[in-house]
Amino acid sequence: MGGALATTVLVMNADKRVSAIMVTKQIGAGQPFEPGSIREALVVEDGVRYELWAHRGQVSRTVAAVTLLPGTLVIPDMTMEWHKELGQGKARVGLALKPGQVPSKMQAGQRVQIVLVPGRNGAQEQQSRLLAENALVTDVSKSRNGATDEITVVVDSTIAPEIAAYSAADQIAVTELPGSR
Repeated sequence: MGGALATTVLVMNADKRVSAIMVTKQIGAGQPFEPGSIREALVVEDGVRYELWAHRGQVSRTVAAVTLLPGTLVIPDMTMEWHKELGQGKARVGLALKPGQVPSKMQAGQRVQIVLVPGRNGAQEQQSRLLAENALVTDVSKSRNGATDEITVVVDSTIAPEIAAYSAADQIAVTELPGSR
């Protein structure tokens, strides 16, 4: 009798499906949920709080809190408001870095340190120093000629002008923080 009741409950609940958001292309931490990187997926309602397909407009105004792989069903903890990382007192800074100034295979979502590297372009009197202890990489690309990596980082707005100036003078190096991939 109990087995028959359990089977009946399972069969009845099998038809309770929700329309959830599924990732179709890898989305790095800190990257937005673009229309081409998500799709609708019908899943059995099993108590997990999925981001519903009906809420995709709201989700598209957020960024991934962690790197999401294709096939991942999105839950609220996997999203964060953009302003949480780029809020008051923060700024995005673009860096053009040559080989040796940036770790290989840098990816959006990684945490890095930004270091002043003296001795280039007549700056012999300066000491090497840490400019940003924990910056979030939000974008990574290769320059058109492929000779440099172009990365965008979120840093404190007070240090952003200095980082931009040193980057323009080719005096910046980026170091990857452990566990950031």
